[in-house]
Amino acid sequence: MTYDLYIGDRTFSSWSLRGWLMLEKFGLPHRAHMIGLYSGTMADDMAPLAPARLVPALKLPDGTVVGESLAMAETLAERHPEAGLWPADPSARATARWLCAEMAAGFTALRGACPMQLKHVNQGFAVSDDVQRDLGRIETLWAHAAKFKTDGPWLFGAYSLADVFYAPVCARIVGYDLPVSEAARAYCTTTITDPTFMAWRAEGQKVTYDPFPYEMDLPKGAWPA
Repeated sequence: MTYDLYIGDRTFSSWSLRGWLMLEKFGLPHRAHMIGLYSGTMADDMAPLAPARLVPALKLPDGTVVGESLAMAETLAERHPEAGLWPADPSARATARWLCAEMAAGFTALRGACPMQLKHVNQGFAVSDDVQRDLGRIETLWAHAAKFKTDGPWLFGAYSLADVFYAPVCARIVGYDLPVSEAARAYCTTTITDPTFMAWRAEGQKVTYDPFPYEMDLPKGAWPA
């Protein structure tokens, strides 16, 4: 049983990162296929997956295509209950679903102002009031998750889909050196130093871009992991 996952450029595609992590971190066999987000071939590459039109998209072993990360997450959790994609405790599981849904639908200021890029740290980024509000809300949700936490460094203790969905948020916080609490920054460090995340980033670094997407006229520091 092998899944086919269709993804965009690893350095920039935050949703593709989520799709890959939910397979890779839980040991679900898959093949990754690259869609040309920046080469102009995306529409043609996605045509066989219609009506899916965005990455990531997942093709099940029977040929069924699943679009949208939340649908992919629930499908995989349903098909692999033994893998522990959601927290085992019912209250923690309900809360994790809430956090993932809010991530999928919200934080538009942060996502718009700080596109994910895993190349370097943009230094001196000016944080707007809207971005600051998004950061505050994220910290509120992370603190709420900690009320259900078991042993382990992740949002609910053990790694779960909640950590999958917030991994690109951590990358944004790191990549733009955004102001967050020490606890939030420690969680971001845990995320970006996780071997699976680092493997994703390393693959992305093999590709060069000229011009570099999302270029900002800011000093650049080295990626910290």
